Amino acid sequence: MKRRPRRSIPATLTAVVLLAACALVAVVAIQMLLGERPWIRYDTVAVALHDTRWSDVISAIVGAGAVLLGLVLVLAAVLPGKPTVLPLRGDLDSGASRRSYRSTLRTAAATVDGVSDATVKLKSRTVSATVSTGRTTTDGLADAVRGAIAHRLDQIDPALRPTVKVRVRAARSAS
Repeated sequence: MKRRPRRSIPATLTAVVLLAACALVAVVAIQMLLGERPWIRYDTVAVALHDTRWSDVISAIVGAGAVLLGLVLVLAAVLPGKPTVLPLRGDLDSGASRRSYRSTLRTAAATVDGVSDATVKLKSRTVSATVSTGRTTTDGLADAVRGAIAHRLDQIDPALRPTVKVRVRAARSAS
């Protein structure tokens, strides 16, 4: 079971950039072997690199860009992302996907009387629910939604119990 996200976006971008660089080198090498005029001349690149000094501004900019790109890729590989599977309490190694976890909590919030629409956001230690209602007075609605979500969390029994925050939006005013 994969509990952490895969780093597919940084890996894909790195692979595409390396593939483009390799394809360019291969095309230039084939053009040189066939005696055609290459897209990038080796002599031009060698002279430009030979004339560049370490104290030039362009060297500092390219070096800083390479260091920044390297740090971003290392951080993307090392720092944990949002878990894709949230662990459940119990004897077995079990979990629930973020999507199903969120949708079951949204369903629990939407079944409360007076709620017309519900959205749920999962954060590391909190569940934030925003519910819409057509009622003019919303007294007790937030507590009812909080209770419904807490009851569903009791049924799911997550390993780390999140705190529940509820925000009620009324469509009409009480004027």
